[in-house]
Amino acid sequence: MDMHSLDATRDRADDYLFGPRPAWFAFAMTVALMMVDYIDRQVIVSLFPHLKEAWSLSDKQLGSLVSVVSVTVALGALPIALFADRASRVGSIVAMATTWSLATIGCMFTRNFGQLFAARALVGLGEAGYGAVGSALIASHFPARMRGALMAGFFAAGAVGSVLGVVLGGLIAARWGWQAAFGVVGVPGLVLALLYSKVRDYRTVALTPRLDRATRSTGSAARAVVQALGRAPTMLWVSIGGSAQLIVVSAMWSWLPSYLNRVRGLAPDRAALAAALVVLCGALGAVLWGFVVDRAGRGRPRAKLHALAVLCVASMATLGFAFAAPHLGMPLSAGTEFAVICAGALLMTCTVGPVVAVVIDVIHPGIRATGASVLALFQNLFGLAAGPFIAGVLSDAWSLPVALAVMPLFGLLAAGAFLVAVRSYEPDMRRVNDRLREEAAGASDAPPQGVQGPAPSLS
Repeated sequence: MDMHSLDATRDRADDYLFGPRPAWFAFAMTVALMMVDYIDRQVIVSLFPHLKEAWSLSDKQLGSLVSVVSVTVALGALPIALFADRASRVGSIVAMATTWSLATIGCMFTRNFGQLFAARALVGLGEAGYGAVGSALIASHFPARMRGALMAGFFAAGAVGSVLGVVLGGLIAARWGWQAAFGVVGVPGLVLALLYSKVRDYRTVALTPRLDRATRSTGSAARAVVQALGRAPTMLWVSIGGSAQLIVVSAMWSWLPSYLNRVRGLAPDRAALAAALVVLCGALGAVLWGFVVDRAGRGRPRAKLHALAVLCVASMATLGFAFAAPHLGMPLSAGTEFAVICAGALLMTCTVGPVVAVVIDVIHPGIRATGASVLALFQNLFGLAAGPFIAGVLSDAWSLPVALAVMPLFGLLAAGAFLVAVRSYEPDMRRVNDRLREEAAGASDAPPQGVQGPAPSLS
């Protein structure tokens, strides 16, 4: 077996793949693109008041402009991750960033809802797979002991990007019109795509014939994923829990500017700035809880999932109180309500980094991007896509304040899924570690030309 093919599994030695400097450069570039990814994705939410006035759109239509990005991200994540695992992570990321940036710029030229919907779908297609491939690249560069915090930092960059997208969208639209906002935020991604080619990629791990067949096409990979979910129930339940909590996050991030504009009477640009502060609290919370959950699991890994369940319930209670208080006969002042919303935002992003780290723990390193894409599919299709749309439908039916009071209840579903995952997490981790030890033993006994060892599985 070619020992270079084991480069992507160096986390067993708990060391850097190429050294600290290349690792931190890769992390910085990947985080920067993640930030741009979410700027381009979230810029539209601060433009809702302008679009509603210009084209008389319903809340369901407005929500769908956010949700369609997540739908196409979900549908494209698996085939793109398959390609990245078999070819080049860096090359795939360069192509993705170029595509979503050009599509964002194209949004400024749309003239009706249908055209903008199609352009936003193309933005999502370009972003598909980026979270999975980027997290796999980072995880392979760094020691395993740093993985949870690094994943939290990586995905917290999405929250920071959301802050910037909301702020920039509101400010640019107020000064130059909503179309200009898409053009301005689309350019940085093109620049970063060119620079990303300097990132060092890890060697593609040689796959055995069985795993090669399983990952040759999207259909075969989908069948392998279904089988893997049966063998590694942790991945299934964590994907469900992470998605349920992201329903809460995406609904709040998408509709808070409109809530502050309609209910609290803030001008669209001021509402965008206030909402950006809430999103920033979420970004800080993602990093904070990533460290807390990592620390909780040092002695007993299953404690990570207990901590996530508690945090999801706490976020549900806090956000639910903020929006439901007036309907319960306990109206809050604008300042108090905003403070409680910020506290809830700090809690609600608790799952962002840890769920990726947990899934990676139960995935063979050779197909890390493909395995992470399963989580990405769940989170985008059943989390990020569902939240804005469900909230929009409820808003049309009942009102936006009632919709935002109901949405935090999905945190209970998240907590329940994490508690179920507690039973299987440590056994699934042991199964992956046993497989890696078998492969390492087989590699040490193999002739130099290489005879491949036991086939790794998605679990």
